[in-house]
Amino acid sequence: MSSILVFPGQGSQAVGMGKELYENNPEARAVFDEVDDALNQKLSDIIFNGPMEDLTLTTNVQPAIMAVSIAMLRASGMPLTEYVAGHSLGEYTALCAAGALSVADTARLLRLRGDAMQRAVPVGKGLTAVILGLDIEKVREICAQTNCDVANDNSPGQVVVSGAKNVVEETLLLAKEAGAKRAMPLALSVPVHCRIQEPAAEEMRAALENIEIKTPKAILISNKTASPMSDPIEIKDALVYQITHGVHWRESVLKMHELGITETIEVGPGSVLTGLTGRICPEMTGKKLEI
Repeated sequence: MSSILVFPGQGSQAVGMGKELYENNPEARAVFDEVDDALNQKLSDIIFNGPMEDLTLTTNVQPAIMAVSIAMLRASGMPLTEYVAGHSLGEYTALCAAGALSVADTARLLRLRGDAMQRAVPVGKGLTAVILGLDIEKVREICAQTNCDVANDNSPGQVVVSGAKNVVEETLLLAKEAGAKRAMPLALSVPVHCRIQEPAAEEMRAALENIEIKTPKAILISNKTASPMSDPIEIKDALVYQITHGVHWRESVLKMHELGITETIEVGPGSVLTGLTGRICPEMTGKKLEI
C-alpha cells in the first residue's frame, strides 16, 4: 500500500485541538512554542482555550491549523511519504512537513496570508459558499454567467464558490434553480481563492521574495496544477497563484491514484479530507493519523 500525507485547510478547527499533545509530548510542545515565538503572541492559548470567535479569525486560524498539524506529525513519529499535499493553507503545512519551510517561517507567512486576505476585502463585501449536488461543469457554467469564482473543486457534487457578496448570492440562487441539493454561505470571514483577493496575492508575492523555500524532501501535489511539484521557484509562484484561483482537490486526489497512491493519511484537526478521498476515488481509502 502506498500512502500520502495530506493536510487540512480552514474549517477543521476546534477549540482545544492539540492541547493534550502539548501537555504530554515534548516534540508537539516545541512546535506550539516555536509558533508562539514566531508570531510574538500566545496563539497556543487561543487554540487551547478559545474563545471560538477568536480562533476562527482568519489571522489566527491559518497558523493555528498548521501548528496543530505539524505538532501531530512530529508527535506521531510518522515517516515522510514520497508525496505530500495540502488543501489551501494546508499546502503551506505540507511544505513545512517536507522541510521546504521552517515552522517559524510557515507561521509568519500564514499570519500574513490571513491578514492580507482580510485587508483585501472589507468585512461584509465578500462571501464564500458551498454548492452541493451539482457537478463542477454546471457550477462553472453558472459562475460564468454571474462572474463568480470556483474556489474549491472538492469532490463530485461539492463545489465551493467565492467572490463579491452580491455575485455569490446570485450564484446560489441560480444553483438552486439548477437543482442543487444545498447552496449556502460558509462561516468564513473572507472570500477565498477568488479574483478580488488580488491585493493579498501581491502582498504574498512580496513576502515570499524574502523567504527561502528549500527543495522539499517529499514531492508536493500542487493545488495549482493537481500535479507533482518540487522546484522552489514554481512552488512560490503556486502559493501566490492559489490566493486568487481555486483549489483543484478532486483532481489532486485523482492524480494521487494515477501515481499509484492507494491511501491518504490526514494529519491535522478534523477529518474533512478523509471523507473526501473515497467520494473522489472509491479505489482509494482515507484515514486519520493515529497518535
